[in-house]
Amino acid sequence: MSFEIASPSQLAWTFAPDSDNALFEAAGKFFTRIQRDGTLDQLLDRHYGHNERLGTIDAAAFLAAAQTTLPLYRPMFEEAEQITGIEWRLLAALAYQESHWDPLATSFTNVRGMMMLTGETATRMGVTDRLDAHASIIGGARYLEMLKDQLPARIPEGERIWFALAAYNQGIGHLEDARVLAARAGANPNAWLEVRKFMPLLARPEYVDQTKYGYARGGEAVALAETVHLYYDMLKRMDVPGPFQIEPAADAQIQLRLQDIMQFGFGQ
Repeated sequence: MSFEIASPSQLAWTFAPDSDNALFEAAGKFFTRIQRDGTLDQLLDRHYGHNERLGTIDAAAFLAAAQTTLPLYRPMFEEAEQITGIEWRLLAALAYQESHWDPLATSFTNVRGMMMLTGETATRMGVTDRLDAHASIIGGARYLEMLKDQLPARIPEGERIWFALAAYNQGIGHLEDARVLAARAGANPNAWLEVRKFMPLLARPEYVDQTKYGYARGGEAVALAETVHLYYDMLKRMDVPGPFQIEPAADAQIQLRLQDIMQFGFGQ
């Protein structure tokens, strides 16, 4: 059970052959500067870095990995649950969504490790080696816990993890922008099912000027939250004794989830 999200796209700057060389030289200096000071990496991660982390949703591959790879790291996820109070299965689901449980995963924007931490987040969480599975899992769990704790107290407990997952993907500021848009439209800013409708609007030019933190691929945050919960549900069902099989009713539920993820997955 899988689908293609989109074909790769490439972007380039072009200059007319008879254009002034000064423009070409200025462009070269500009890209050299933003590459050296890290601005280019930040821009790439902000606009494109989450694409590869959405990946193809393949239930069979996930179930196989849950039986072969996950047992190697389960004690680490259980330790992270003891530290943060966030259920280990949900942390494991997030890690699979981010890296497919690959402790050496690295994106082209240099987001790395089991929990795909940025350099800034790793430093903030005290992680010195992002490719160390244990450090990444504990650091990612603590970061998710921190995001959850930063949410307004008026958000009900049952809703908070959804919001925290969205913030893990796009940042707490962009999540707050979506909540503000929801409130302005008369929707409930404390209910995930309401706010998730507004997350994709963060990528639309007509809404960007209304936000404090600007453009964001908010649809990808919705896709991540929905996908993590899909994997989480599958892990919970795997705890039932005996061979694991997806029953027809459960398979139908997964198909509906996938349709939901497709709807929100592109920041449209």
